[in-house]
Amino acid sequence: MAGMNYAIVVAGGRSERMGAKVDKAFVSLGPRPVLAYSLMAFEECADIDGVILVTRKERVGAGRSVAEMFGCSKVKDVVAGGPMRQVSVQNGMDVLPEGVKIVSVHDAARPCVTPELITQTINSAKRNGSGVAAVRIADTVKHVERGLTVTRTVDRAKLWAVQTPQTFKLSLLKRAFERVEEENATVTDESSAVELTSQKVRLVQASVTNIKISTPDDLAMATTLLNLHRNFVP
Repeated sequence: MAGMNYAIVVAGGRSERMGAKVDKAFVSLGPRPVLAYSLMAFEECADIDGVILVTRKERVGAGRSVAEMFGCSKVKDVVAGGPMRQVSVQNGMDVLPEGVKIVSVHDAARPCVTPELITQTINSAKRNGSGVAAVRIADTVKHVERGLTVTRTVDRAKLWAVQTPQTFKLSLLKRAFERVEEENATVTDESSAVELTSQKVRLVQASVTNIKISTPDDLAMATTLLNLHRNFVP
């Protein structure tokens, strides 16, 4: 029997850039909260068997309500996150059921994710152990040592901007998080944790439309993008 593919959707972040330390995942985006779009994409992905939603402790009930309201029956559990992303993801992994072989970690604040991209990262993880959504950096990048003075120009041909979903064989991600704990390290994404194990991380070509909500301008951009997406109903 083939193993199951699960997602951990992390909705624990606040954004001071949104104003008043707003909980990004629960901000309204058209007719739904931002979180709902991510959950619905995983709901529609045929390659996902279940979802663990991770929220701030005081938002666990609200997270369950969003899943129920928008018919996200693949959400099997809603758990409280921690003070750092790695703690929140670990809390999600702790409640994964037996039989999960692949886990896809996604930021709830990326509402424009598509079922197709999720599947591509899963297929990559099955083949290579990892599949991390990313896009090539198109802008010229400057390195600044301090202040506003350019130190040098960085070769953008070798640079990629990493997004989510970040999908891995569960055994690999568990080893990576064990290494994070051993080294008392702080990581900002799962691929950084996997890199600590010296395991190569495989990227999956994504789209610049898979934006992360961090500012009010991002909400406006996401509204425009989702107007072109079948999930958006004004």
